[in-house]
Amino acid sequence: MKNIVFASIIILLAISCGSHNTTQFASSGSTNDTIKIANDSIGYEVIIIEPGFNSYINSIARPRGYYSQNYLENKNQLWVREWNSRVNQPFRYDPNLYEMQIDYNAGTDYGYEVNYLLYNYLVYFQNKYKQSLFGFVPHN
Repeated sequence: MKNIVFASIIILLAISCGSHNTTQFASSGSTNDTIKIANDSIGYEVIIIEPGFNSYINSIARPRGYYSQNYLENKNQLWVREWNSRVNQPFRYDPNLYEMQIDYNAGTDYGYEVNYLLYNYLVYFQNKYKQSLFGFVPHN
């Protein structure tokens, strides 16, 4: 569990110009994966740092297009709300697992790729750490 200190998901709202999506996959060894998605037109950046997530997204996760964007957005809204609730309860939930809040606004169209990666990160997180966010049953 100490490795989770290095693993986090950060959604930062940044102010910048432009109108393109950028997805970068960078692996810095078997202990740390980093995936970054940015869309300058609406000013957001997502950075996912989690050991094994890059391998999961490329080999185990359902392929892009399997779920609709609406499905992904609905799941993300429920799970992010529960995640953020747990961040605010460090004596009830492990603060090494729930380090920081996820800034996810239901009224913002983040596009398919952000919703896909966030959804799959939350599935991966729940399975890896045997957590159950609202309405999820982890696989063994």
